[in-house]
Amino acid sequence: MSLPIPDLLTVVDPRPLVRAAARQSFGEAPGRPIVDGGRAVGVRHESADATYCFLEEIVPADLRASGEAQTVSVFETIERILHAEGMTFGHLVRTWFYLDKILDWYDGFNRARTPFLQARGAFDGLLPASTGIGMPNRHGAAVIGGALAIARKGATVQEVPSPLQCSALDYRSAFSRAVEVARKGRRELYISGTASIEPGGKTAHVGDASAQIGLTMQVAEALLRSRGMDWNHCTRAVAYLKQPEYAPLFARHLAAHGLGTLPLTWMHADVCRDDLLFEIELDASLKLDPARATARCGG
Repeated sequence: MSLPIPDLLTVVDPRPLVRAAARQSFGEAPGRPIVDGGRAVGVRHESADATYCFLEEIVPADLRASGEAQTVSVFETIERILHAEGMTFGHLVRTWFYLDKILDWYDGFNRARTPFLQARGAFDGLLPASTGIGMPNRHGAAVIGGALAIARKGATVQEVPSPLQCSALDYRSAFSRAVEVARKGRRELYISGTASIEPGGKTAHVGDASAQIGLTMQVAEALLRSRGMDWNHCTRAVAYLKQPEYAPLFARHLAAHGLGTLPLTWMHADVCRDDLLFEIELDASLKLDPARATARCGG
């Protein structure tokens, strides 16, 4: 038995994806709009122990520039907006990057991203959880981005290593496998785009989409369980399938593991390696006893 298969999205609009991440923390509260150059680009939320800035759709200034130059432009825009909100790159917790024709220039994207982050001391602190996936966008840009930055007022933010995979830094990709935010009364887990990669960093199960789906979901579940959570705590997930014919395989996996109610968006996308056939990202949230959460957050 498998589940019904929705239409796969083929052109990315990150705004609803980032807004879904915001609802995990703040429900339907409107927050304060963030405006850059007369254009609404996100929303700012305040709580007693943290300030959240969700940036929904960051577009390069020059769509005719090279992919690497557009990448730098996206990072510069994120930085400018964060500075206007009283934050820096050191406050980044989660990023999303959607690269058109990713397999042609993912190395170039990393050549632009890594030195930008190095110059701002990101490697001396927390690298954000991240997704870098191959999809076209409505602007015709080589890359667009989204981000979540958090200024702490008692909350804690920490990297969460994967129990089953090496650090992404081991193969020169600058992000954390997951990041956890602990606030009064809850812990929020942001899991990066996760694929079928073995502990040594190589692709596992080359050519076998079903096995790649199984391993990827196992890796994601291990991250959840490492923080005392399971799939029932998932508040948002996005599945990226390299070919539409892999969708029935994923649907069968979901049905076989009782995951039919997972809050899931399905997308047709290239992963950052040609031999990776599937990727998933997700957020999860665990409510805590208020006394324990207060002690943990130091509030």
